[in-house]
Amino acid sequence: MTKKLIRFDWAIKRILRDKENFDILEGFLSELLGQTIQIEQILESESNQETDTDKHNRVDLLVKNQLGELVIIEVQNSKEYDRPAARYFHRMLFGTSKVITQYIKQGDPYANIKKVISVTIAYFDLGQGTDYVYHGTNRFVGIHFHDELELATKQKTLYKKNQVQDIFPEYWIIKADKFHDKISNALDEWIYFLKNSEVLEGFSAKGLQQAKEKLDELRMSDRDREEYQKYLKHLMDIASEQHTKQADIQDLLVKERGEGKIEGKIEGKIEEKIEVAQNGIKAGLDNKTISMLTGLSEEEIQQLRKERNKPN
Repeated sequence: MTKKLIRFDWAIKRILRDKENFDILEGFLSELLGQTIQIEQILESESNQETDTDKHNRVDLLVKNQLGELVIIEVQNSKEYDRPAARYFHRMLFGTSKVITQYIKQGDPYANIKKVISVTIAYFDLGQGTDYVYHGTNRFVGIHFHDELELATKQKTLYKKNQVQDIFPEYWIIKADKFHDKISNALDEWIYFLKNSEVLEGFSAKGLQQAKEKLDELRMSDRDREEYQKYLKHLMDIASEQHTKQADIQDLLVKERGEGKIEGKIEGKIEEKIEVAQNGIKAGLDNKTISMLTGLSEEEIQQLRKERNKPN
């Protein structure tokens, strides 16, 4: 049986900041960006301050790529249930803009501006689309001749960049919930882990074997294990809170329509249990815990997992 590992969104705030665990993040970023990434240090900033109500896990990394360039990568690992997706896109834009201004000294030439890569791991439905990985860059295309604007030779030397888009921020969005567990490459192995907190036998993507070893819950101290369980409960509370809001809206609609039949109430109770179970699955809770919270059998919950993973 594949062992359950510590969730990546918790590990990135606590465990992966330690230098001895950089190899896990290096592996993930190398597979995502298609180049060897070496982390020089974790950059501390206002965005890394933790609060009890913080629903966003963010970490700024100063990394070195194959060309020896220093690149700031903003990893955002998020769990949202009730915040409009449009607002999150603005948050991504604000995040990259803040990082750019934060890491250039006053009076420095613009050529010193660091490349910013924003990586979002979303456990909620961010935007509309059928894919589970999206990549966005800035390209300038002529409206008359449809040619792409390129850097002049002197600019390439000055900026140490080959293309205009290499100067501007780029964005990666991984929609973990949209991944259907079908593995076709090394990045898919990572996304499987991000979604399921498991590393299957035969996975060979960079960093995953280190994750399998270092993110084993059995390796945690008693204090860390207690904090981790509190975090899982917090995620479940968020899911339940959102479910309650949805249920209140449904009850209001039922009253307005004058529908109060016994059959409807029974059906509503079953739907309520299923909704709570689905939120528990999203929160990363195991079948046994969800069964205790909902009264559904573990077999029924496993079936819900299978239904959730079916392609749309």
